Amino acid sequence: MKRVVIIGGGYGGMNTLHQLLEHNIPSDVQITVIDRNPYHSLKTEFYAIAAGTKSDKEVRIGFPVHEQVSYIFGEIVAIDIEQEQIRLKDNEVPVEYDYLLIGLGCEDNYHGIQGAMEYTESVQSIEKARQASIKINNLPAYNQVTVVGAGLSGIEVASEVRESRPDLNIRLIDRGASVLSAFDEKVQNYVEDWFREHDVNVVHHSNVELVAEGLFYNNGEGIESDVIVWTAGVRPHYLVRSLPFEKDRQDKIVVNEFYQVPTHPHVYVVGDCASSEHSPSAQLAGQQGEQIGEILADVLNGNEPKKTKEIKLKGQLGSLGKSDGFGNMFRRPVTGLLPRLAKSGVLWLNKRH
Repeated sequence: MKRVVIIGGGYGGMNTLHQLLEHNIPSDVQITVIDRNPYHSLKTEFYAIAAGTKSDKEVRIGFPVHEQVSYIFGEIVAIDIEQEQIRLKDNEVPVEYDYLLIGLGCEDNYHGIQGAMEYTESVQSIEKARQASIKINNLPAYNQVTVVGAGLSGIEVASEVRESRPDLNIRLIDRGASVLSAFDEKVQNYVEDWFREHDVNVVHHSNVELVAEGLFYNNGEGIESDVIVWTAGVRPHYLVRSLPFEKDRQDKIVVNEFYQVPTHPHVYVVGDCASSEHSPSAQLAGQQGEQIGEILADVLNGNEPKKTKEIKLKGQLGSLGKSDGFGNMFRRPVTGLLPRLAKSGVLWLNKRH
């Protein structure tokens, strides 16, 4: 029997699984998926969970049922590369593998700022987004919410909270001279105008140095806030960072053209854990997962894996509430209702898939 273990039920892991099942893998292959939750969740919608505009049910999808697939739901505490085992919390029996796919995703990068982990909310997991939602939506009117980080996640959190709670004061902390530094100037200006029109206070040229309960220091000035949401960057899961593999400057594992660890070709890496020329995104992880599924299906069937095609991303989309948005579509900046509708369409396709 050949044992394939997928750790992480995110976009990369699930697309790999679907491709394996579609490619008629041998009957002696057993696939085990390990995840902390008994469902796949749409991480691109966690900002709406935090704001209270979507329920859990809207962002959860059941895992596929197949006679060759089993699931273990729990917290992974160690990846033993030498013994080829996965160890789980409260489970004395390790899960052994012949082929391993690492798709554990990312976690917040606090950049060594004291108190940031302890005193801020997060949208990096569905559990943390739920917690943020409780904190935000239990606030009395006219309380202050601060979002640290003006990239895609920060923009979506701030705008969605504004739409959900028009009675709150919203502040967005930005390190640069304009929000969304990775986007076209047209998009940056459009989003800045949206925030001005909707009374969201954007603080540019910021440098958060310390966070305490209900307080953060920006360029030496102490600023009070009833809730602080951290969206100031991510890094690979801590278990991935601890593995003895070559990594790039972002602590992502260096892989070959088949997404294999060169020194351990039976170990594959996908999504936020794998070194790539592209910025991390659900779209990237999904495309990588499809390619890994095809590669691994060839390997399991005793065939030489085909050379992978170049990843071609279709663009990036963001929302400004329910009826406005922005993005890059086919390398062109777009704003307004069209990108918002396009994002809703992508979400619908993900659920259908």
